[in-house]
Amino acid sequence: MPLNLRLSILVIAIILLVVILKVLSKELIPVKYSLLWIMGIVVLLVLSIWPNLLVFFADCLGFQTISNMVTGVMFVILIFITISLTVIVSGQKRRITQLVQEVSLLRSRVNDIDSRGDY
Repeated sequence: MPLNLRLSILVIAIILLVVILKVLSKELIPVKYSLLWIMGIVVLLVLSIWPNLLVFFADCLGFQTISNMVTGVMFVILIFITISLTVIVSGQKRRITQLVQEVSLLRSRVNDIDSRGDY
């Protein structure tokens, strides 16, 4: 892998790390959601330092070209991200439904108390 490509990957990984750390410091996302990004940054850093690892894994897994392996890995990563986001959205939907039900019950109790005149 040419040196300029390795340096480009290293610079991109460092920029991504700075962005993720800035977003974390502003508390825009929780730490648990940033871990996936940090793992990707670590992979980029490792591959920029030891680029032959990518060639080794491509050969071991039977890919004809490195670009095919990278595309396949990125596809799998996107599937995992989609699954994790689906789990998060489902949990949030369940919590919103529960909160709406609790607010409705509280509103009903308040209306009952107002209509009876109990203060």
